Amino acid sequence: MKQFIQKLFASRPLLWGAAVLAAIPLYLYLIYTFGIEFSYVFAPAAIASLIAYRMHVKRLAEKTREISEASRIHLATVEALATAIDARDQVGVGHVRRTQIYAVGIGRILGLPEIEIDALRTGALLHDIGKLAIPDHILNKPGSLTPAELEKTKIHPEVGVLILQKVGFASPVIPTIKYHHECWNGKGYPEGRSKEDIPLTARILAVADAFDTIRGARPYRAAISREKARQILQAESGTRFDPMIVDTLLRNLQTLEAEIELQGLGHSEAAYELPATEQNYVEQIKRANREVFSLYELAREFSSAVDLQTTMEMFTNKIREFVPFETCALYLLDHNKRSATAAHTEGINSELLRMRQIKVGQGATGFALRECKTVINVEPDLDFQYSQTELTQLYLTMAAVPLVADDELVGAVTIYSQEIEEYGEEHARLLETISRIAADAIGKSLKHDEATTHAMTDPMTGLPNARSLQRQFEKEVARAVRSSTSFQVLMLDLDGFKAVNDSYGHKAGDEMLRSISRVIREQLREYDFLARYGGDEFVALVPETSPNDVIDLCRRIEKAVRGFKLPVGEGKFASVGVSLGASGYPQEGETFDQMIVAADKVMYERKMSRKRFVLTNNVDVVNRAKLSTISADFPDIHVTGSPSSDSLIVELDETHVLSPTSAIN
Repeated sequence: MKQFIQKLFASRPLLWGAAVLAAIPLYLYLIYTFGIEFSYVFAPAAIASLIAYRMHVKRLAEKTREISEASRIHLATVEALATAIDARDQVGVGHVRRTQIYAVGIGRILGLPEIEIDALRTGALLHDIGKLAIPDHILNKPGSLTPAELEKTKIHPEVGVLILQKVGFASPVIPTIKYHHECWNGKGYPEGRSKEDIPLTARILAVADAFDTIRGARPYRAAISREKARQILQAESGTRFDPMIVDTLLRNLQTLEAEIELQGLGHSEAAYELPATEQNYVEQIKRANREVFSLYELAREFSSAVDLQTTMEMFTNKIREFVPFETCALYLLDHNKRSATAAHTEGINSELLRMRQIKVGQGATGFALRECKTVINVEPDLDFQYSQTELTQLYLTMAAVPLVADDELVGAVTIYSQEIEEYGEEHARLLETISRIAADAIGKSLKHDEATTHAMTDPMTGLPNARSLQRQFEKEVARAVRSSTSFQVLMLDLDGFKAVNDSYGHKAGDEMLRSISRVIREQLREYDFLARYGGDEFVALVPETSPNDVIDLCRRIEKAVRGFKLPVGEGKFASVGVSLGASGYPQEGETFDQMIVAADKVMYERKMSRKRFVLTNNVDVVNRAKLSTISADFPDIHVTGSPSSDSLIVELDETHVLSPTSAIN
């Protein structure tokens, strides 16, 4: 009634004027009938009534304005919340508003009552509010969802209902939101309803939401064209969607899209311009959620990475996503903890900085290592005053962050910029956050590498062990097959090693093994591979070597081993010899076992060819002239005695004695 009176006064001023004019004759008639005294009673009452009425109308107008303002604020709040949800979901600004235009348009075309139109209007804005309960790493996942992740997304309609059920909407907003993911064929969620069991407003919202979602870009796919979206909608008509509603949308699509364009809500970025303040908070929300997702992905990727080089590459790539730089250097502490080496570099001058060493406390990065604190926006030349001085004056600013894993400093990451004069607080925060996650992964990778090294290394000599040898053999085979080349397998067995152990103890024997391994290693090329095969046996892999070069190498190794003397006491020395055998790939075999057996056979024959001259354990005297003939064929013969004497004592390795009669005659 109040609204009627207000509208009447507001929209019918001439009518009320005519009514007042008509009342004047009545008033004069009443005065004539009842006398002038009547006016004394009627006039004040009429004036009072008029004043009261005007006050009432004024209060009613104010109340109406309050209700209108509250309604406006309510709608603006709903739209702002919907926009924020869109931003968090990375679906692009305008999705809910376009969905609203499609849904309300379909409802009006179908002749729905105003209360259901209101449900579509509000439901379109709030249909995804339940996604607040879905983790960001699922919402923003760039790939396909796992079955478990997909099930997690299905909770959002019911969560949305729980959030909104206390609002007390006058229209059926709640069922519209709750059932907008039900399917026409009954295979939707949350209740598996089908056909007309699904509220009509929910069926309309499902079609409107799906069509706009298909059109827009998502984290896991690019945007889809209008025609392709039409085809997808038609293909799912009668299964996922109500065919009548799909037909209604597609027949009226041009009209609805014209309204969308008129409101500046097109799918292109340029077509839809938010106010500056709204752009600000939308971008902040989107950026925050991208950061959360990226850091989650970072932690997930790092957790599965154990290879140190891969981990470091991933680390610098992730830094670049968040913090700009022209050069990045990742320093790892050396074992002595007094210096660090640039184990990985990225960007310009990366080759110049690779493997660069800095002392802890030296320069800005050294200070970050020593104090275990972030250093930011200091003079970059501080890092280049001791080495790489040619890099001075090239950078404007820098930042160095220590890497700490399990409360232990493992290194530091340093970035240099030629374009940014000063890194901001947000840059520092992101760099520290990424570094904190990466440090644990780097620490794990370092421990893994250390464990792998122990597993592949002989602890006594520090040489690769038999397991490592077999892996290297497979690499050499692959390389030889690719390049149509060959390589040699050398089997080396120490002669006389048991006598050293028996005479001087295992400690001396262990030191002999370590020393001889170094002696052999010195005779090989840098890219040759030497491993301790077991006991006093060694194996070398020698690529691209001719048979003559192999013979020469064997003689050099024999001579070097024979010439080594291990001090074992005052004036006492121990020595050993070595027997060698070689086999060539692929002539003597193609598998590791075949090659080892072939080389071992040659080595054993050579060892036996020496031992067949051993007849006694007594020392015999040999003519000096005849000795030269023996030495030429048997380089492992040891000669002792006085140079001025007419005779020499000739001994074979393993303390065996050569009989000159049998050897020479």
